[in-house]
Amino acid sequence: MECNKSKNLKKCNCSYEPCSRKGMCCECIRYHLQMQELPACCFPDDMEQTYDRSFRSFAQAVMSGKIQS
Repeated sequence: MECNKSKNLKKCNCSYEPCSRKGMCCECIRYHLQMQELPACCFPDDMEQTYDRSFRSFAQAVMSGKIQS
């Protein structure tokens, strides 16, 4: 499968500038799951910028309505 990095970058909301995985979703997801986190794209921009990408933070955001299904 070919990576669509340029297409992915258009929708990537990761604000961590030195990130080497931007636009490479499979690498990003693998990295964050190993860290017991979710990638930036799972969070609204204001939450993503806190860099708290924990499962707990995601669950709290869903329960509070900040993230809707």
